[in-house]
Amino acid sequence: MMNEIKKIKPAAVFTDLNMANRLLECIARISSTISVKKLSFQRRLDIILQVILDYLGADHGSIMILENKKKLVVKAASKSELIGKEQLLSSNSIASWVAQSGKPLFVPDITKDKRFKGRGKGYKKKSLLSVPIMSENKVAGVINVTDKTGSKDLLNDDIAYLLDFSSLLLWAVMQENLHTELKKQRNTLKKRNQELRCQEKLKANLSSSLIHDLKGPLSEVVANLDILSYSIADDNKEFLESAQLGCDRAVSMVSNLVSIDKIEDGKLKLLREEIKPEDLLQESIISIQGLAKIKDVKLIIDPLGFLPPLSLDRILIFRVLQNLLTNALSYAPNGSTIHVGCQQPAKNTHLEFYVIDQGEGIAPDSQQIIFKKYARISKKNDNLTGTGLGLFFCKLAVNEHGGEIGVESIPGQGSRFYFSIPLTLVKQRNI
Repeated sequence: MMNEIKKIKPAAVFTDLNMANRLLECIARISSTISVKKLSFQRRLDIILQVILDYLGADHGSIMILENKKKLVVKAASKSELIGKEQLLSSNSIASWVAQSGKPLFVPDITKDKRFKGRGKGYKKKSLLSVPIMSENKVAGVINVTDKTGSKDLLNDDIAYLLDFSSLLLWAVMQENLHTELKKQRNTLKKRNQELRCQEKLKANLSSSLIHDLKGPLSEVVANLDILSYSIADDNKEFLESAQLGCDRAVSMVSNLVSIDKIEDGKLKLLREEIKPEDLLQESIISIQGLAKIKDVKLIIDPLGFLPPLSLDRILIFRVLQNLLTNALSYAPNGSTIHVGCQQPAKNTHLEFYVIDQGEGIAPDSQQIIFKKYARISKKNDNLTGTGLGLFFCKLAVNEHGGEIGVESIPGQGSRFYFSIPLTLVKQRNI
């Protein structure tokens, strides 16, 4: 063992250590260059190429990146006139051969290699190194080095050093590809967001126009039907009541659309006033007595007891009760009963209104979706079946008051819809 150590020349040891230290220094310089965010991809490649040429002691070289899996494009070069030049992957060139094969190549004499065209007067030496920039067995580009300075030319052993640098170059290429992809995705998202905003604006304008165009004619029809009710014969009252029913439903739909549009846009301001719960219940019952009469359904207000007044938007909450009652009527069998009421739970933090019907009930999976916009679970098609906006409006209106809405139902045993209005809001506004 001692004899083997003695055989190693001090100058050779010094040379190997010197090369190793230079290699580490070059790797550190390349790593720091890649990490600088302010540098462009072009500038990073320029610096990295110069570090590689300095280490190998060469005058000329280039970095080519594979684009669209079809061509190699010079992104950095010691000769600036080469930057931007392209070589098809199918062409008969040294770089194309390296990219296709994925193997490094050492050419001792490029003048004798048919793949090297147009050597020109600018090259002083004959040898050339070309190695692939690899990513999981896929080529991302090629590094070319030629014209070693001094009396010596490039050697086949230099390939190992060039391959070390290619792995660092891959880091820079992948980083740039990721940045480009993220930029492309951001631009795509930005464009889609702009399109969505434009569509939402058109939709809102169309909705507003439709609502505006409907309100006038509907109001006129309702007024004329009301006048007609004083003079129509008894045997024709059934037709009049049916027409009034249809108009009431249309007016309710328009009102829901208006309120939904305002609440979703954050433009609705609650007009609060102090209301007695029993008065609100009585008013809502009266408003749909005609509908209940047609279906021979009884409307009963359950005993209330003492209930404190509430501060709320009377018109909105009245319409919530009206929607829930109409919804109950649409599912209530003829001759059944609908119970309406209001109670104060033990916690004393809110009042809870409820509507109970004796209909067919709602399946558990459907209970999760009925308050969503345009949700409809019934296959019925009668004059009481809505568009799926009624319960959605109810949810928005109750939530706007700081309350909650829900349903309890067992299929075949009817449903209980309820919503709460917090008492704390009343206290805060009365201070």
